[in-house]
Amino acid sequence: MIATVIVAISCTRSPEPSKPAVTATPASAPRSARADSLRILADRSRIEGDSAAPVWIIDVSDFQCPYCAEWQRNTHEALRAEFVRTGKAKLAFVNFPLEQHRHAIPAARAAMCAGVQGRFWPVHDAIFETQTRWADATDATPIFESIARTAGVRLADWKECVASGVMDPLIQADRDRATAAGVRSTPTFIIGRQIVSGAAPIEEFRRLINLASVPQP
Repeated sequence: MIATVIVAISCTRSPEPSKPAVTATPASAPRSARADSLRILADRSRIEGDSAAPVWIIDVSDFQCPYCAEWQRNTHEALRAEFVRTGKAKLAFVNFPLEQHRHAIPAARAAMCAGVQGRFWPVHDAIFETQTRWADATDATPIFESIARTAGVRLADWKECVASGVMDPLIQADRDRATAAGVRSTPTFIIGRQIVSGAAPIEEFRRLINLASVPQP
């Protein structure tokens, strides 16, 4: 059984009936070997850390969620430095775009398409860092494009990836799996058998990672 630890601040799903987060059509989600290979590259790129690290930290997040951005500012780098870069844990980002955030899916596409070129994390970080600039914009595309360019992607390939919607099935699959695991808000973190909902401080991660590092009977 997965235990649940609730922390106060998080973005929650809209209570109103809604359509699926991503609508995949033949045009927006090409089913081809090339499309599959792009999604595989993107999927691998959002995992950080030593593959032999004993603990998984799953970060289920929405790029437009202000509490997710708060966690990025306050805790993310400390977590990376203390646990990921030291080989104690490996970190994976999972998309959970909420219906009320109109730029959440475009932001996810921007990051995942950068991941095809091995630039997921720089774009991920910059999207969160600039959230207040694009969250209320009519069109966030120019900001995402500027972020991708600064991160060093091949811009023409990145723009083609974004426009094609090739990452949409992967983004939807992320959300489906997270929902099946009990995620209802962002940010949510899965650490071993524990679920933490909300922008938890580094002290909580220390406690749960140490707990997850102990062999279970």
